[in-house]
Amino acid sequence: MNERLSLSQLNALDRVGFVSQIGWVYEHSPWVAEQAWEHRPFATIEDLHRAMERVVELAPPEKKLTLILAHPDLAGSLAQAGELTDASRHEQKGAGLNRLTPAQTEQMRHNNARYREKFGFPFIICARLNNSGTILDAFARRLENGRRQEIAVALEEISKIGRLRLEGAIS
Repeated sequence: MNERLSLSQLNALDRVGFVSQIGWVYEHSPWVAEQAWEHRPFATIEDLHRAMERVVELAPPEKKLTLILAHPDLAGSLAQAGELTDASRHEQKGAGLNRLTPAQTEQMRHNNARYREKFGFPFIICARLNNSGTILDAFARRLENGRRQEIAVALEEISKIGRLRLEGAIS
């Protein structure tokens, strides 16, 4: 995460500067910001977010899957090793995932494994809009979905995450 800029400052940046400021918003996927840059200037954060959503929406299925796969497991091995991005660490901490009981940690590990085995990608939920209890409940519900439905849900959750990250990145 970089120093907060105003939207007008962000609009004025060249592509490299723009991506360096908000390329992190979509987890390990600066291509979203890079392609959204072409639609400047943005009048509002919502306009910028819609442009980024549109980039994802128009991406081929394999690129969407790569975006989903760029996300870490919740309270997973990267979190335990301290290797999350700053944004992910902050979001998971805010949801209380750093304060799980041993039983909850085991349940989360088990759910992550079941979910990855069934769908082939990590469970994604906007941690900032949830807590450990609602996340564990969502695992149970969403494990009942089909793969196509879960890809759609994951992309919706990524959009929510991106929107909140943009709000925090732009003054």
